[in-house]
Amino acid sequence: MNVYENPSPEIIQELIKRPALKLEDLKAIINDVFNEIKINGDAAVKSYTQKFDKVMLDELKVSQAEISGAKNAMPVALQQAITDAHKNVKRFHQTQFSEVVKVETQPGVTCWQKAVPIEKVGLYIPGGTAPLFSTVLMLAIPAQLAGCEEIVLCTPPDAYGNIHPAILFTAELCGVNTIFKVGGSQAIAALSLGTESIPKVNKIFGPGNQYVTAAKQKAVELGTAIDMPAGPSEVLVFADDSGKANYIASDLLAQAEHGVDSQVVFVTTNQDLIPQVKEEVERQLVSLPRKEIAEMALSQSHSVFISDVEHAYDFINEYAPEHFIISSERGNDYISLIKNAGSVFIGNFTPESAGDYASGTNHTLPTNGHAKAFSGVNMDAFMKKITFQEINKEGLKGLGKTIITMAEAEQLKAHANAVRIRLEDI
Repeated sequence: MNVYENPSPEIIQELIKRPALKLEDLKAIINDVFNEIKINGDAAVKSYTQKFDKVMLDELKVSQAEISGAKNAMPVALQQAITDAHKNVKRFHQTQFSEVVKVETQPGVTCWQKAVPIEKVGLYIPGGTAPLFSTVLMLAIPAQLAGCEEIVLCTPPDAYGNIHPAILFTAELCGVNTIFKVGGSQAIAALSLGTESIPKVNKIFGPGNQYVTAAKQKAVELGTAIDMPAGPSEVLVFADDSGKANYIASDLLAQAEHGVDSQVVFVTTNQDLIPQVKEEVERQLVSLPRKEIAEMALSQSHSVFISDVEHAYDFINEYAPEHFIISSERGNDYISLIKNAGSVFIGNFTPESAGDYASGTNHTLPTNGHAKAFSGVNMDAFMKKITFQEINKEGLKGLGKTIITMAEAEQLKAHANAVRIRLEDI
């Protein structure tokens, strides 16, 4: 990790940059994928699956027998762990329903807003270097709670044409049975366009690599909504003098092992922690199965010493991390300083891994600085808000003059007439 001490504003602007996503370079590839799938449907999806995942499939859809049989291929301990996590994630998301509140803005004029589920949603679950069955929980649970009528899950097959049993087990636990053996940009294209087998959806959710990210952007161009702009995963850890080097190192490595394009940042007001954390990272790194991946991520990551706490948080808010860990015995003292973050982990005993799996919060979060304007996935992401209003005769008599005056000032006479002819009948 590169080390910086009290960086200047110019250096800070460089430090908040993420590893470059070459999305422009991918546009031609993604356009070809979308065009092929638009023309040839399932055949194109199978062809791309053979090209990218090295397997030729007879059927894209996972059979009910495969889903039901997944449980037998899993350790009982893992089944129980997923079930326990399911309870917590469901419990947390159940609290996010908003009540319908009717407001009489003036006598006879009543307005309200109602949340209505998105009818058809597509869930993308990465399965390349690691099968992310935990992401099934994070997407399928709020989709089910919201009441989405059709939930379609896509995830890449292995070289034998199978889906990891933990993904199938978790999907069934969440009530999702429409599952396709499709990954990468071809999955996003199929969900966006629809094929003979794969339904077209209204909104696509889920993380992925640069190809998936570029494909989601293409889907937006074609009129399919997405959860958020997202890229490689990231974490920023802040520590004061009560931070623990071994905890900090473990959190940095937990994120670095996600992928070679992940980024980890360590910010501290205690300069002595930087060499301690470096030593711990090197010690813990040796035993990791994904050591080479983590090393690549660490090579484009930073340790930053900023002596003043408020200046440190100015930097953190400018970076706007996806995951933000406060490694301190006084974690709650810093909450008021946080303006931009996807998800915050407070205190020395709150590892980011808890949010990734089982504490209850959602791990599908805005990356690449988008936490300045976007929230992580929640119940609202699977719903749209429809506003309603009802005006009686008294209400229109009281409001009519205001509407007519404003409409005529904007030279929209028909707007004014729509009110005037009703007032004449009252």
